[in-house]
Amino acid sequence: MLIHPKARYKPYESAAGGWGSAKSVMEILWREQAFAKAPGALFKQNKPGGFACVSCAWAKPGKPHHLEFCENGAKATAWELTSLKTGPEFFMRHTVSELLQWTDYDLEQHGRLTHPLRYDRASDKYLETTWEEAYHDIGAQLRAMEPESVAFYASGRASLETSFMYQLFARAYGNNNLPDSSNMCHESTSVGLQESIGVPVGTVTLADFELTDCIFFFGQNVGSNSPRMLHPLQEARKRDVPIITFNPLRERGLERFVNPQSPVEMLGLESTVISTQYHQVAIGGDTAAVMGIAKALFEMDKAALVKGEPGVIDQAFIAEHTEGFTEFAAAVRSCEWDALELRAGLSRSAMEAAATVYARSERTMFVYGMGLTQHRHGVENVQMLVNLLLMRGNIGKPGAGICPVRGHSNVQGQRTVGITEDPKKIPVDKIEALFGFHVPEKKGLATVDACEGILNGSVRGFIGLGGNFLRAIPDTSRMEPAWQNLHLNVQIATKLNRTHLVTGEQSWLLPCLGRIEIDRQNDKVQAYSTEDSTGCIHGWWGNSEPVSEHIRAETSIIAGLALATLSGIERIDWEAWRGDYSQIRSAIATIYPEIFHDMETRMWEPGGFHRPVSAAERTWKTPSERAQFIAPKTLNEDPDVNPGPERRDVLQLMTLRSNDQFNTTVYGYEDRFRGISGTRSVIFMNRNDIVRLGFSAGDWVMITTAIEPEVTREVGPMQIVAYDIPEGCSAGYYPECNPLVPLWHHAERSKVPAAKSVPITLRKTLPSTEDLEHAVPDKDQIH
Repeated sequence: MLIHPKARYKPYESAAGGWGSAKSVMEILWREQAFAKAPGALFKQNKPGGFACVSCAWAKPGKPHHLEFCENGAKATAWELTSLKTGPEFFMRHTVSELLQWTDYDLEQHGRLTHPLRYDRASDKYLETTWEEAYHDIGAQLRAMEPESVAFYASGRASLETSFMYQLFARAYGNNNLPDSSNMCHESTSVGLQESIGVPVGTVTLADFELTDCIFFFGQNVGSNSPRMLHPLQEARKRDVPIITFNPLRERGLERFVNPQSPVEMLGLESTVISTQYHQVAIGGDTAAVMGIAKALFEMDKAALVKGEPGVIDQAFIAEHTEGFTEFAAAVRSCEWDALELRAGLSRSAMEAAATVYARSERTMFVYGMGLTQHRHGVENVQMLVNLLLMRGNIGKPGAGICPVRGHSNVQGQRTVGITEDPKKIPVDKIEALFGFHVPEKKGLATVDACEGILNGSVRGFIGLGGNFLRAIPDTSRMEPAWQNLHLNVQIATKLNRTHLVTGEQSWLLPCLGRIEIDRQNDKVQAYSTEDSTGCIHGWWGNSEPVSEHIRAETSIIAGLALATLSGIERIDWEAWRGDYSQIRSAIATIYPEIFHDMETRMWEPGGFHRPVSAAERTWKTPSERAQFIAPKTLNEDPDVNPGPERRDVLQLMTLRSNDQFNTTVYGYEDRFRGISGTRSVIFMNRNDIVRLGFSAGDWVMITTAIEPEVTREVGPMQIVAYDIPEGCSAGYYPECNPLVPLWHHAERSKVPAAKSVPITLRKTLPSTEDLEHAVPDKDQIH
């Protein structure tokens, strides 16, 4: 179990990167006992002949740096290549009930799973089993179940080959129930961009960063979530490219950066300023802020035309390529500045300052993350960014465009090869012709739908291809009891996590190879492929020996389950596929020839090959064949988070990750950039709100969701930390705060949980003895 150091809060004054990053990497290598494997692997990470980082999906350059990994990427590699193991003997010593009391960190820190396991209810333990028994019994259970009652979840970790097999397995079984991690983060992007510009993905590549003359950031913490992006940002700043940031918290990676791969910078005292303007927009104020920028542009355009000068709005582009501009312009002009200032939490002058720089730029790109997508009107947030880009013709030209930053390493790629609940988004006719089975016509379950099905009992089986589903989803306190009613719970995983311990009637734990490990099938090393956040597709090889001879590749596990479950009427040679991944890629190219033609050779091109993105060529695959201006219905991104002006005790909470985690995986208890050490039980608040609500920094509080009072949603005790965050706003760690997010509190149309704006109230409480041991001392409550 983890022995916490004394918890403390001390504002972090250094730049992102630098010695702090190097020290953090060395610490996790030591903690994971990974010095034998990880250092050598790091030199091959994100490089030709090497492996794709198992952490974020940021782009992999054709000409990589000497060390093409970041702090979090190194942590992910050490985490996977750990020498620590969680074998059958571990489960003989611990019951599941006992392990449920462990923290997320302690469970995963114990090491890699080494043998297939089956839950035994009589002893309350996971017991070792054989692969043959696992396949046979799981297949028998699936055959006996109604297909529509089973969900096939994909975490975003699996390769293109595995993902393609997985969605075929689900559809051949009889449903389109393919919830995935994109449903929890960037589905708002997929819906919003498709409607606005006719593609569900971004239009920017790494090459555009070399040509741009202005970058806007919205709701994306590059320093913690995709640090390798700091390299192109640093290069842009060296060319005096302005970077304008909108984010509620001042994140260190968006302020200053020291390149840990540069001896000159590491030995020097200077760092690179990243953001030239930093606007701390209120939680839920993004639409208003962008509307304010648009309003300022309209006013600037009018003033320029009066003076006989060129306008700042690209009327020629708008006339040739777009529709809906007149309605959008009317919506912007109808907004009053005082309403925009109130909702955005920014002054008019701040929005005008951003607009002024934008108007002077010729090639602008907008970069954004889940700070925009995880709101009730997250789709409209994405579309507002598109509106602003279209106003100046900044889509479809070099150095300009929209850049959603995806999270998990292949989450975008798995959607490209068919992981979607909507059969209208896949080439059904080609699948049926090639594989000889009928693709179900009924739309399947996305993540929120699957959760609702588990709650109401209509979902009885769950297959998890990676991830920690029960910790990643909202409404955790309601979901965990319902999860125990599942008839079948099958988890394909590398390490133990909480989802594995909330057992159903039948629960199986199937350990798989990590992506960094050598995948040998029929004595031949297999290659795999992934798609990065910019739509480039790369081929890779594992480089390290597997942790155990008893684990299997994900492709092998899926093939084994399919062979044991399906009737065989589908024309899929599962045995051949799991023995030769080139055959899977050949099938992918047949089903998706426009994207994957000649895949076997093209995936080895430096930097990968780029999937066609029609909007980047100014071809708009919308019903009107034009890009769409879409005016927002309201400035209020989260209409159900405002209990009324009389409720001055309500704050808006956003969930966030620490510097020492990736998704639900907690690598440690050091949120270095925010100055938190030794604990995750904190809530960040503005000092004025702390005083106004009758608290003091360092107080312990219970946090309660302030809507739907008939359902109790509460977490705590949490300790108050005074922080630089807008008044009325607060922040807490994910996934600890997920129980506060109602399942129905999601983005309209995309159903992405609206975890970036949850109304909460606080009440004082007494901490436990353990909490007191890890408390942040009052004297450290300085901001």
